Parts: sequence; structure tokens; C-alpha cells
Amino acid sequence: MVPLDHPQGRGWYTPRGGSFATISSLTTTRPLTVALVDDYDVVLVGLAHLFDAYRDRVVVAEIDANASLHDEVDVVLYDSFAQPESDATEVAALVRDPRVRRVVVYTWNFQPELVATARDLGVHGYLSKTLPARDLVAALEAVHAGEQVFSTPPRRASSALGLDWPGRTEGITDRESEILALITQGKNNADIARLTYLSPNTVKSYIRSIYRKIDAASRTQAVLWGVAHGFAPDHRRIDHWLGGP
Repeated sequence: MVPLDHPQGRGWYTPRGGSFATISSLTTTRPLTVALVDDYDVVLVGLAHLFDAYRDRVVVAEIDANASLHDEVDVVLYDSFAQPESDATEVAALVRDPRVRRVVVYTWNFQPELVATARDLGVHGYLSKTLPARDLVAALEAVHAGEQVFSTPPRRASSALGLDWPGRTEGITDRESEILALITQGKNNADIARLTYLSPNTVKSYIRSIYRKIDAASRTQAVLWGVAHGFAPDHRRIDHWLGGP
């Protein structure tokens, strides 16, 4: 386990030697190629923009399911927004994919069973969405250098500055957006609680807040609003990395 928040400063401990490595010491001779995997364009574009100030260190290889693909990448960054978590087949398939050198899960959820499953699957990194861009880049470089980087479970906090999600401009929070995306996918409350690792009561509280913000009186109205405002997924992106077209 390689913590990202050691009091000596920004960096990590290397398990082999225990010495503190700075970011600059792991800068590679060429930028990392990183494929971003999720079903929501607005989520991926926001994530891609996190790397704008680090283009000498990170090249985003895929943010559009219909664009030309660079199929061999250094790191796949699997964004868990409205996707199955690390205990599902999607992540396992990415780990097995010969086109991918490293797989990193990017998530809010740090339940011990999820982290343990990620380790068992052979995931190379398990990173918090609260990390600022500089630490995310440093973590990806460490993963590329052969380390396993697992974020320290964060206290509940907002997503890193610069990330985007459907409905943000309408005042919908990051977690509300994920729940509305799952509603738009046709998931019931029990499904949502299972997928997000939230309690049923917490899910209901989020849903009440969402309904107020979008002026919906029923689930049908919420689904229609979600479809009209970018909450319907494009599964082709995930399918590509699972062997689809």
C-alpha cells in the first residue's frame, strides 16, 4: 500500500525500500498514455481536463467512443461514475486485457471489501476522486513505474476541482448526479444502494433532493428529465474495452 498523504510532502513510499520518492524522480522520458473509461462524455471530458497542465507527462488516449483509438495504453483509468465498482466483471476484464499495461480504479467508494477485491483482481491503483490533479498525475506515474498505489480512504469530500458530471450546471451535486444517472438507467432504489454502497435511507434522501432540483414529482418524470439532460449512458465505450466494437 502506497499512501499519498505522507506528512513529508507530496509523494509516496516505495514498498521495496521505504524511501520517500518525489514526483520529479519518477518522470518518464515520454508522457504516459492514459485511456479514460466511463459511459458519460461529460464525466470523461472533465476528467481529461484535469491533465491540461500536465500534458508533458500525461496524454489522454481516449475520451470518445467514436474517435480513432490508440489501443495499447500505459494505464486505463476506470471512472466508476454510474458504473459497477471493482467487484464486477468490467474491471476484471480490463486487468486481463493484453492491450493495457496497468489498470487504475477512480472512485468515491472505499469500502474494505471493494479495496480487497481490487487487490485480488490485480488492479494496480485505487484512487480517490478527491485527489487534486497534481496528486492524480503523480499516482499514475507511480503505477506506471511498477508501484501499487491505493489512496488512503478519504473523509467524505467533494470531487477534485475541475471534474464535471451531468447536471452540475443545474446545481446537482456529484453524488446526486450519479444517483440520477442510475435512475435514468432504470435502476430501483435497492439497485442504487447496492451499486453506490450507500444505505437505502441515504439513497432516498438524495432522491428527494434531486426531485426538488429538477422539479420532478415521479420517477418517470425524473427518467425523462435525465434522458433529456445527458444522463443516459453510451455503453459502446465500455464495450470496446471488453472486446466489443
